[in-house]
This record gives sequence, structure tokens and C-alpha cells, in this order.
Amino acid sequence: MKLRVVFHSAMAFSALAISAVHPVSAAETAMPGMSRQVLLKQALPPLGANPEARVIRVKFPSGYKTPLHTHEGPGPRYVLQGKLRVEDHGKTQVYGPGDVFWETGAEMTVQSIGGSDAEMVIVELAPGK
Repeated sequence: MKLRVVFHSAMAFSALAISAVHPVSAAETAMPGMSRQVLLKQALPPLGANPEARVIRVKFPSGYKTPLHTHEGPGPRYVLQGKLRVEDHGKTQVYGPGDVFWETGAEMTVQSIGGSDAEMVIVELAPGK
């Protein structure tokens, strides 16, 4: 089961990455059995000459709340399990399994609120150095 969740997550992020940088051709959309769903579309801020992408898996124990913090850059986040209350850039939202959201890179906190552990994948787009 765990391998299937990891594979599903990897496929979701692959689709997200492909949709961000590669237009879908008619041949791709005509493949039997293939389906494609855009989970998130977001304009990217300027990231400098040599941007760096990181894929980070984060696990939150039930009830855990991060301190106010920032990341090196913005990016999409994909919730694998549990419920997370995210306070980012003055806005609060709750996300659950399969939800994708954009983290701005501003000060934020995350709290596991679902009564069980939570887990998400962070794609962090760091500015070039």
C-alpha cells in the first residue's frame, strides 16, 4: 500500500511538472488508457539564473504545529495523508489527502489537525545563487 501511495504521489508531481514546462501534444492526449488532470497551475516568480528544485517528504505527528517559518522558495505542496491547517501569508486553509496547494514562501505554519499523523510532499523552488 505504501509503495502505491509513493508511486501515486510521484506520478502526480510528474504530471504537475510536465504541465508546467511541457505543453501537451495531440499525440499525448490521444493515448489509450491515459488520463491527465492539472492539479495546480501557478505562474512562477523570477528565480534567478540557476534555480534549484527540491522534493521533500515531511511527516507531522498528530497535533504537531510548526513554528512560524519560511522556506527558501515557493512551490506546490501535495498532501499524502491526514489533515493539515496551513497558515500562509495571512490566509488559513485546511487540506487533506490528494489536495495540492501553492505555498508562497512567506512566513507560515502547518498543523496536523486530523487526529492522526499527516504527511505531505513539498516541491521547493529555490532561487538561483
